[in-house]
Order: sequence, then structure tokens, then C-alpha cells
Amino acid sequence: MRVVAGELGGRKIVAPEGTETRPTTDRVREAIFNSLGSSGILDGALVVDLFAGSGAVGIEALSRGAERCVFVERDRNARYALEDNLEALDLNDRSKVISSDVMAVASSLDCDIVFADPPYDFDAWDRLLGLVRADLFVGESGRPITCPAEWAITRQKKYGRTVVTFLERSDPNPPQ
Repeated sequence: MRVVAGELGGRKIVAPEGTETRPTTDRVREAIFNSLGSSGILDGALVVDLFAGSGAVGIEALSRGAERCVFVERDRNARYALEDNLEALDLNDRSKVISSDVMAVASSLDCDIVFADPPYDFDAWDRLLGLVRADLFVGESGRPITCPAEWAITRQKKYGRTVVTFLERSDPNPPQ
């Protein structure tokens, strides 16, 4: 795996050992960030990478102009790979790693954009979307996701087995 573009473009990223983590492919990350890049929304953004795994998505965001990223990952092996990647890419000063269950901390994270790539059998999208405090949410899943009324799907596209869904908050009063 590698960082696709931006200031760190071409740099290698290590993936965690084992089969518990399914890293976002270069192709999917490129599609996500090409969609976001044209709007300029990443420039100076505060982002959160939920179910971070190796950190590939959050690292890509930092490489393409995000100011800071909070990575949430509870799996020990994935966290080791994530921490190794942040160290190797000299991103520790722009990053924070939280070792916790996503649902336990999602409502406490102030940010502009949330990226979430849970296991494909994850089925608590409504609950997760009810917790996050951002106005833009990008989710990866093995099937199309639905969203609660306070969110609107602005784009949904399938890349192989991965379905990427962009959602914007339609309710201007996010949870506090």
C-alpha cells in the first residue's frame, strides 16, 4: 500500500498482520479523495478516521491538505501498524490515536469530516451517524448503506466489493 497523492504521495504504508483488518485499497482512496479534492473541503480540515486500521484513509487526508486527524482503532495489531505509519511519515504532530471502541468516543470528536470503514458486517450505521458531530461523513461498506433522516446521501458508488457512501448532514443542529 502507498499514499496515493499529495505531499506524501508514493510513500509506503504498512498494513497490520493477520486478516482482521481490511485496508482501503489505493483505488478506493483515490476515488474518495478525488471527489473531495475538487471542492477544496480538505484544506485545513479536522478529520476523524473511525475503524482506522493502518490509518491509510486519515493519512491520505493529511497528505492532501487536512490539518489534523484523529484515528480511532481498538485492535492492537492494527494500532501498531497505524503508529508505525504515523512515525515513518512524520505525522505524529498532526495526529492523535485513540484506542477505543468507536461508538464509545464518536460523539466526543469535533471535526469537519468523518471517514468510517468498519468491518463489512457492521450494521449500526444509524446509531453511528446519530453520534458523529461532523457535517460530512464518508462510509465504506460491503453493501449500500441507508441513513437517518438528518442525513442525505450525496453520492454512492461501488468499487469491486466496496460501496463508498458520501453523506451530508441535512439537520443543521448536530448532536452535542
